[in-house]
Amino acid sequence: MRALLVTLGKMLQGFYQAVTRFPLTVICLFSSTALTCYMISLHRTPDLILQKLMFVFLLGAFIGVTAQFACERYRYRSGQRLAVYGLAIILTLLYYLSIASVSAIDYVVTARTMVAVFAMLCVYIWLPSSGGENDFDTVALVHFKSALTSFLYAAVLSVGLAVLLGAIDLLLFPVDRDAFGYMLAIVWISFATLSYLARLPHFHSYTGYMAEDGQFPSVLAILVSQIAIPLMFAYTLVLFSYFIKIGLSGAWPVGQLGPMILAYSAVGLLLFVLASCLSNRIAWLYKLIFPKVLIPIVGMQLMSVAIRLRAYGVTESRYYVALFGVFSLLIGLILTIRPQTKNGIIALLAAAFAIVSVVPPIDAFTISRNSQIQRLERMLQGAGVLVADQLQAKPDTDLQVRRETTNILQYLERRGYLAYVNWLPDDFSTYRDMQKVLGFEPAYGYTPELGEFFHISLNPQEPLAVAGYDVLLQAVSYRQQPEQVQDFRVGNADYRLLVRRLSPLETRVSVLNGRGEELVATGLQEFAMALKDGGLTVRETLSAQQLTLEAIGEQCRLRIVFQHINGNLGGSEGEGIDYNMYILVAVGP
Repeated sequence: MRALLVTLGKMLQGFYQAVTRFPLTVICLFSSTALTCYMISLHRTPDLILQKLMFVFLLGAFIGVTAQFACERYRYRSGQRLAVYGLAIILTLLYYLSIASVSAIDYVVTARTMVAVFAMLCVYIWLPSSGGENDFDTVALVHFKSALTSFLYAAVLSVGLAVLLGAIDLLLFPVDRDAFGYMLAIVWISFATLSYLARLPHFHSYTGYMAEDGQFPSVLAILVSQIAIPLMFAYTLVLFSYFIKIGLSGAWPVGQLGPMILAYSAVGLLLFVLASCLSNRIAWLYKLIFPKVLIPIVGMQLMSVAIRLRAYGVTESRYYVALFGVFSLLIGLILTIRPQTKNGIIALLAAAFAIVSVVPPIDAFTISRNSQIQRLERMLQGAGVLVADQLQAKPDTDLQVRRETTNILQYLERRGYLAYVNWLPDDFSTYRDMQKVLGFEPAYGYTPELGEFFHISLNPQEPLAVAGYDVLLQAVSYRQQPEQVQDFRVGNADYRLLVRRLSPLETRVSVLNGRGEELVATGLQEFAMALKDGGLTVRETLSAQQLTLEAIGEQCRLRIVFQHINGNLGGSEGEGIDYNMYILVAVGP
C-alpha cells in the first residue's frame, strides 16, 4: 500500500511539473478534453466553430511544447519566455484566422493541420540536440520511451475504467452511455499526454540526465535488435526480389509500390535512430547497411511514382508519396556519403519538407489542383469539347475520355476546386450538370486508385407511404461521420435512433429504448451491394419500393427508405459507401 501511495504521489508530482512547465499545451489539452466531452453530449454533428476550435487546440498544444523547448534550449529568462509564449499564442491565433472563413473542415484543412503538427513534432524533438549540447539519438529515445509508456498506461487505464463502468451499469445502477466517451476523452487526451510530458526531462537543466532517462531498456533493446531489425532485413530481401521479378517480367507495379516503400522508409529511419543508441553487432550492421539499400529502393519507388504522375497527374497522395521519396533518398545519400552525420538532420529535413508541402504555390494542394485542371483541359481540348476556353457539348465523346473527365471532375468537386475552373459555370455540379454542359452523362470505370463508382437515388416525384409508423426521421451516414444519434418520443416513452458507421462500407441502424436496450437493428451494406450487383447502371433513379429496407424486432419495426446511396468500391483513395435515408419507426409488436 505504501509503495502504491508513493507511486501515485510521484505521478501527481510529475503531472504538476508538466502543468507548470508546459502551460500553453496544458490549456489546449484541457480545452480539447472539455470540448470533446461537450461534443459527445450533443449526439449530433457538432457546429463548425467547435470543429475549428478542436483543430486550433490540437496545433496549439504542439506549438506550446515547441515554445517551451526553445526556452529551455536557449535558457531564456522569464521576460524572454513570455515573449516566446506570446509568439506561440500569435501563431495559434493566426492559424485560427486562416481557417475561420472556411465553410467546412474538409480534406485540405485536415491535411494542412496534420502536416503542421508533424512539423512541430520534428522541431521540438530536434531542439534539445541543436548546437551539439545533447545527442539527438538519445533525445529521440527519451521521447519514444515516454510516448510508449504513456500509451501503455492509458490503454490499461481505459480498459480498466471501461470494465468498472460496465460492472456498475450491470450490477448497481444504469450508467449513461456517454460516460464511456467522457472517460476515453479524459484518459487519451489529458491523462496520456500529461503522462508523456511528465516523463520528459529538462534536457538542459543539469548534466547527467542521460544516465537515467537515456538508458535503453533491455526489453526494448531485444525488440529492436532481435525482432525489428531482422524483420527489416527480411522485408528488404522481399523488395529486392520483387525488383528482380520486375526486371525479368517487364511488368511495372500499378500503384501499390509507393505506399509500401513509404512505410518501409519511415519504419526504417525510426529503427535507424533507435539502433544508433545501441552498441551490439546487429545494430552496427543495420546502421552500416540500411542507408545504402535505402537509395535503390527509394529510387525504384520514385520511378514508379513518376509513371503514375505522367499517366494520371498529381494528387495530394501522390505528391506526399513523391515528396517522402525525395526526402528518404536525400537522407540515404547523406548517411552513405557522411556516415558520421548526426541524425538530427533527419528531423530537421522532415520538418522542412513538411513546411514546404503546405506553403503556396508549391504546396500539395495547389500543385495537385493545377495538375488535374490542366490534365482535364488537355483531354477535353483533344476531344473537341473545349475549344478556345469555350465548351462545346459533344455527346459522342470517347468512353475513356468520359470516364477520365468524370473522375477528375469528382476529384475537383470533393476538394472544392471547381471554382478554379474558369470555363465551367459557377454553380456546376458533376451529377446534375455534366450532360447539359459537356453533352454526356457521368461515366465510371474501375482504376486501382479511384475504384468503381455508383450512385443510386430515390425518385423525388413518388409519394412516400408512412401509414402504420409512429415517427419519420431523416439520417445520413458518411465515412467521415462515425455516429449519429437522434432521440425521439412515442407516447410517454423515450427512444433513441443510433446510426453508427462500422467501416467505410458498413453502417448499422438501430433503435434503443430509454434503458439503452436494442429493440431492432439492421446493417446497410448488404442491401446496397445487392442493388449495385443487381444489373443496375452506375447511376440510377429507383422507386421507393426498390429502395426500402425493413427490419422487425419483437417490440419495434424499422423501415428505411434510401434517398441516395453513393459508393466507391475497390479504390485505394476513399473506398466506401455513403447513405442518405428516411427512417420510419413503429413501436409495439
